[in-house]
Amino acid sequence: MTTKGTVGLRKLAPLASLGACLLGGLLLTSTVAANSDTNITKTWSMAEFGEPLYDESMTHWPYVNPDAPKGGSIVLGAFGSYDSLNTYILKGEIPRSIGLTGDSLMIGSADELSSAYGLLAESVEYPSDKSWIIFNMRPEARFDNGTPITAADIAFSFQTIREHGKPFLKSFYEEVDGVEVIDTHQVKFTFTTSNTMKPLMKVAGLSPLSVDYWKDKDITKTYLTPQPASSAYAISNIDAGRSITYKRVDDYWGDDLVANKGLNTFETIRYDYYRDLEVMLEAFKAGDIDFRAENSSKRWATGYTIDEVDNGDIILDTPPDNSPQAIQGYFLNLRRAPFDDYNVRKAINLLYDFETIKRTILYNQYDRINSYFPNSEYGASGKPSAAEIAVLEPYRDQLPAEIFTEAFQLPVSDGSGRNRKQLREALSLFNASGWELDGGKLTKNGQQLSIELLIVQPGNQRVAAPFLQNLKKAGINTAVRLVDSAQYQVRVDDSDFDMISARLNFFPPPGPELRSYYGSAAADERGSGNMAGIKNTVADELIEQIVAAESLEQLQVINRALDRVLLWNYYVVPQFYNGNHRFAHWNRFGKPDVQPKYIGSGFPTGWWLDAELDSQLDLAR
Repeated sequence: MTTKGTVGLRKLAPLASLGACLLGGLLLTSTVAANSDTNITKTWSMAEFGEPLYDESMTHWPYVNPDAPKGGSIVLGAFGSYDSLNTYILKGEIPRSIGLTGDSLMIGSADELSSAYGLLAESVEYPSDKSWIIFNMRPEARFDNGTPITAADIAFSFQTIREHGKPFLKSFYEEVDGVEVIDTHQVKFTFTTSNTMKPLMKVAGLSPLSVDYWKDKDITKTYLTPQPASSAYAISNIDAGRSITYKRVDDYWGDDLVANKGLNTFETIRYDYYRDLEVMLEAFKAGDIDFRAENSSKRWATGYTIDEVDNGDIILDTPPDNSPQAIQGYFLNLRRAPFDDYNVRKAINLLYDFETIKRTILYNQYDRINSYFPNSEYGASGKPSAAEIAVLEPYRDQLPAEIFTEAFQLPVSDGSGRNRKQLREALSLFNASGWELDGGKLTKNGQQLSIELLIVQPGNQRVAAPFLQNLKKAGINTAVRLVDSAQYQVRVDDSDFDMISARLNFFPPPGPELRSYYGSAAADERGSGNMAGIKNTVADELIEQIVAAESLEQLQVINRALDRVLLWNYYVVPQFYNGNHRFAHWNRFGKPDVQPKYIGSGFPTGWWLDAELDSQLDLAR
């Protein structure tokens, strides 16, 4: 799940980053007989498993202040640059905040991981076998230019993804058989699957593209002219690559919806772009940025020892992060030798000394990632259960024997930085694949093993330095290539790298996106999520079982089995995660009394400008 830009709620799928805010008017759930053999559910909310948390008695989200005042402006920081506003196509670099401008058919709450509540759709209908779904759209919904939002706009959005979308976006809708515009405000999707809610939940995250606006334009091109917005915010100013400003729509169609109470409080939201994270921090401390989510342990430990923190002008906060975490690590490019060699990958993993990095670089603020699905019910832990073994048993002859009997555990050092034991084990593995240490160089057929780490953030060099030093001790020639964000994106899309430091978003419960992350068919597809180039037939089959799972318990068991298959093949050198957010903000905001269970990493849901607090600060802009 993702959040709306950095100021909204939990979304249903990556496409919902194009979408906007909250649910609409409330309808009772009902089941009526459509014919003699089919029951049709008509409802305002749905969940992939079980029942949604909230019902028609809700007057507003419990984690917002429905009477929050509106007005004022905020400035947020963004790293990198952008050169396009077309979020659908692979070409170009987009502002990640652009999700502020688009509502979706349905959205999730910030207290749940997989639920959907009506927004553009006031209700949905689907049969007991879940082979199709109809969205009954609100006739009052309109774009900010006054034109109505119709079923045709939703169908056009879906067709654009299917024909021209980024591979990762396409992966979410592979079970969709077709889309049909029934009438002006009714759209129907049919599926190749049955008896699973997953594809229904995915299409619920679709946002509209205005057919009227795009009828004489080429959707396959990049552009910097804002298209009509369907949300509470529209783009009001663009300084390409430098800043983007969103202004609240004066007559936003959904302003009076029950679940919009207490949200969309700011008149304008501006994102200023920085190519250096240290410069961005200084801009925050100077009052040029209002809020930041810190991603550096060093900056958090040393960068905020200033008077403004001591006197309360700047607030530091570390709320718990209950969200399932993503896999973050060094992704090896298996399309290139020698990274296609199991022994080489395992040896490289042995040379990552997390305990020393945690002590010397990370200020003891992080835990090691030992799963592709950390901090969740979907990741493997301990020895495999009987249920997991049963899932893996048909593939025994294709898997390492240890996967059936042992807990997966990444190497643990004593934290001294000497790491001799792991170095000896790594060299033994290299030797088994024909690599020999000769004169301080690890060579095979006269060629030294070389690894170039491609990075986009200068700070990553510092974190990677101990790892690269250990690789050098093993005789590997290492180099770091720092490029700008646009070049980095192109090189990653083209699989033009040896090793990158990356993080994959996690959308619980896992589903079709796993094909793009770890499926063989995506390994050679430009721009897919399978950055490592994984081709594993067992993983492919387990992914299909996950997609077809009929219960949450079954899905979790199969996903843990998949986790073990991925871990024991050492495709990635897992890094670390923090169980707490690290927020810093100027003391000018009002906050709800209750926080949601799942706090996003961006600007928090439901905050507003507190005029009294703001008047006590001297932030000249």
